Amino acid sequence: MNTLSTLAQAAALAFGAFTDGGHFGGVLQINGTAFAVIHAPKAEGEFDEVALLSSDENVPGAMSYSDSMANTRALAQAGSELAKKVLALTINGFTDWCLPARDVVELAYRHLKPTEEETYGGWRDGENPSSVPPGLPYACTAAIVQTAAEAFQAGNAEAFEDSLYWTSTQYRERSAWCQYFYSGGQDFTSKSAELRARAVRLIPLSL
Repeated sequence: MNTLSTLAQAAALAFGAFTDGGHFGGVLQINGTAFAVIHAPKAEGEFDEVALLSSDENVPGAMSYSDSMANTRALAQAGSELAKKVLALTINGFTDWCLPARDVVELAYRHLKPTEEETYGGWRDGENPSSVPPGLPYACTAAIVQTAAEAFQAGNAEAFEDSLYWTSTQYRERSAWCQYFYSGGQDFTSKSAELRARAVRLIPLSL
C-alpha cells in the first residue's frame, strides 16, 4: 500500500527520500492528474548496456512525454525485452514499475544530479511542461546543482552514472529520447543502441 496520497505529503518530502518502495523524485502531471515519481533502488531497478528495442521499428503507443506506463506497455507489446523485464519487477513488494518517460527522466537529473559538473546543452534542454511546477530550460534557470541527497551523489549507492539513460518516449520512427546525466543534455538515438535505464513507479496524488 502506498503511503503517499496527497500533494501536500509529496511537497514535504526531500528529493531522494525513501518511500513507497524507492526514492522520491518529484511530481508531474499525466493527463491532468498529479503523480509522485518514485525511482527504483539502483541495485534492483537499474539496467546497464540495454537496448530499448532490438530493432528500430515504429511504436506509435510510446510517444508520451509523461505517461511512462503506457509507453512501457506499448514497447513490451512491440517486443522490447527491457520493457518486459521492468514490467516483471517486484521491488520492496511493489509490482507497478515502468520505464520513465522523457519528462520523468528530466526530473531525475534536475532533482538528483549526481555531479558538480556544469550543466550545458541545447537551448531547450530541460524544458519540462509535465513537471509540477513546469520546468524551464536549464539555460533559463539558476544552475542545476549537485543533489543534496548523499546517496545520489556521484560514487554513492543510488547515484545515476555519468552516462546516457533511456526514456520510454519515442522521438521519431527509428529513435527515442535519452538524457545525459553528466551534462544534462537531452538527445535521441537509435532504439537499438545500448544505454542505461532505471525503473520508476508513479503514484497518483490528490489535492
